[in-house]
Order: sequence, then C-alpha cells, then structure tokens
Amino acid sequence: MQKKRRITFNAIVLVLVNLHEVKICHKLHLGASDYVSSILPLASEQMSPLLSNEREGSEDIQQEPNKEFPKLLHYASYLIHLAVFGILGVLTRYTLDKLFGPSVGHVTSDKTILYLDLPSNMVGSFLMGWFGVVFKEDISNVSEYLAIALTTGYLGSLTTFSGWNQKMLELSVNGNWLFSILGFLIGLFLVAFSIIFGIETAKGCRWLLRRLNMMASESETGRCKIKAKVEEGGFKHRLAVIVMLLLILGLLWGVSGVLMIAEFKNGENSYLWIACIVGPLGVWIRWFLARLNGHGLGSTGLFNWIPFGTLIANISAACIMAALAATKRFVNTRDCDIIVTGIQFGLLGCLSTVSTFIAEFNAMRESMHPWRAYVYTIITICTSFFLGILVYCVPIWRMDEL
Repeated sequence: MQKKRRITFNAIVLVLVNLHEVKICHKLHLGASDYVSSILPLASEQMSPLLSNEREGSEDIQQEPNKEFPKLLHYASYLIHLAVFGILGVLTRYTLDKLFGPSVGHVTSDKTILYLDLPSNMVGSFLMGWFGVVFKEDISNVSEYLAIALTTGYLGSLTTFSGWNQKMLELSVNGNWLFSILGFLIGLFLVAFSIIFGIETAKGCRWLLRRLNMMASESETGRCKIKAKVEEGGFKHRLAVIVMLLLILGLLWGVSGVLMIAEFKNGENSYLWIACIVGPLGVWIRWFLARLNGHGLGSTGLFNWIPFGTLIANISAACIMAALAATKRFVNTRDCDIIVTGIQFGLLGCLSTVSTFIAEFNAMRESMHPWRAYVYTIITICTSFFLGILVYCVPIWRMDEL
C-alpha cells in the first residue's frame, strides 16, 4: 500500500511540475510575441520604402549625426546631392516635354488631356518603382546620399504635380471641364500603372541578376560587407565626393547663368536656364517638408497615415503656380513671361512631385487599408484644383467680362 501511495504521490508531483513548466513556457511565448509586436508595426501602418527613406534622410542629421563626419558637412552633402540631381531632373523633364510635345513628337499638347508633362510623370513613376521601391535598399547600402538624390532629387524633379494641375486649370478656364476631369483620371491611371510596371520589371531584373549570380546576397552579412567596403575611405572619401559634386553644381549654375543672359532677349529657351538656377531651392524645400510625413496632426498624431509633407508641397506649389500664371496673363510682357515660366518650371516644378505622390498612393493601396490611397488622392487633387480655380480661373473670368 505504501509503495502504491508513493507511486501515486510521485505521479501527481510530476503532473504538477509539467503543468507549471507549460505555464512558464506559455508566458514566455506570450511575452516574446508581445515584445515583437511592440517593435514591429502592423503592415497597414508601415510607411512605404520611399517615405521612410525621405524621413530618415531629413531627420538623421539631427538624431544620429555621423561621429566621423561633421554635422555641417553631413547637411551640405545632402543639399549638394539634391541640387545636382534636381537640375538633372529639370533638364530631363524639359527634354521629354520637347520630344513628345508639338514641336517633335506631336503626342502631347496644351489643348488635350495628354498634357505636356505626362511623359515625364510616367517615366519618373516607372523609375520610382526601380530606385524608390525595389532597389532602394541596395542603393542605400552603397550610399544613403545617392538614394535620397535619386528619389527625392532626380525623380522628384523629373515629375511635377503643379504642372499637371495647371494644365487642367488652363483647360477648364476655356470651358473644357470634361477634358480637365478626364485629364486627372487618365493621368492618375497612367502614372499608377507606370509605378506598378516599374516594380514588376525591377523584380524581374532582380530575379535575373540572382540567377546569373551577379547580385550580392541579401543576407545581413552581405549588406555589412557592402557597407564596410563603401566606408573604407571614411572621411576623405566622402569629402572628395562633396568637392566633386560641388564643382559639378558650380559648373551647372555657371553655364545656366551664362546661357540665361545670352538668350534672355532673343532665345526661346532662356526660361530653362532660369529653371536650372532656381530648381534646387524647390528640391530643398520639399526635402525639408518630408520630415512631416508620418507624424500626423497634434501631439496624438491624428491622421498619421497622411504624408502631410508631400501634401503641403504639392498643394502649395500648385497654388503658387496658378497665381503666377494669372500674373503672367495680366502683365502680358515677354520678359515677365520668361521669368515667370522659369520659376514655374524650375522652382515649383521641383517643389511638387508625382513620383513620391504615386509611390505613397501605391503603398497605401497595397496596405490593409486601401481606401486611404483614394482618400489621399482625392484630398490632393480636389484641394489643388479648387484653390487653383479661385486663384487662376476666377480672376481671368472677371477680366474677360470687363
């Protein structure tokens, strides 16, 4: 009897110990899962790669300055990269406008829904799928400055929302309201498909490069090796890059200034050189506004899913462009037309962007809350167009009545 009681007692103790171990493991599992969930945000709340890249680029200077690289040079490096690539974006946009416009290709026009900046917006959105989504992390491993320069600087200046909005206003002021509505709808569809096509082709290219063993491994070790190779030069390497880009920027500004003076009286393209001079200012303002993305309103971060930096940049640029267009219409002199057109094409064309806007739209559309993409689009387009009507169309209608 005593042996049976001992066996029963030992069995009960063993069961209790096992139950206690199960509870401990369960608590550890819950604790670990809670810890992971507190670190990793929901997929619906994650920002797009581009959006996070722009915010990091504009905020890391204050938060985590490089110990080997002075804070002032860190700032200067970003600004110089953005300026050089912004001017290249302006030149590319001008080339595409001429190539597809009435003077050469006869594809786009000021009088149809296929507005002049449509090809550059489509090309910029396509390239954003490559450099701003799929290959962004690979480029950042080589150089964070280059990643920001390509997306915010070059592609942000290659595409323009203010130019798109202004062309629709010019159609509506003449009574072509249907063309204006179709211009927004078809334009949105084309740029949205362009970034999707860019992402898909970039993924295909990435797969092909992996198959050919031409791309480095994506493992953490591989990324660290790439980062280490790039940073081997340290301070001297980065300083050399800054000096080289500063010389390029000085050359671009110098040539633009000389050509602007030479062609101001007789040349048809003098506004382009004004645009190259003032374009970097628009890029810098948009880059500084990018730090507003993801913060929301107030201390509670209300509507933090709306990228307010991009929204403010696009709406403000569209309103200022409409005001300058009305001024140009009232003054009606050649010198005023050249100066105003240069500011519109350069400063405001670089301040507003379609590539970033459509990247944010695509990220929201693929999240757990796809309706946010369309709300964001409606807010951007409707607000810009309505304010443009008040600033541009109403004064012209009143002038025509007199």
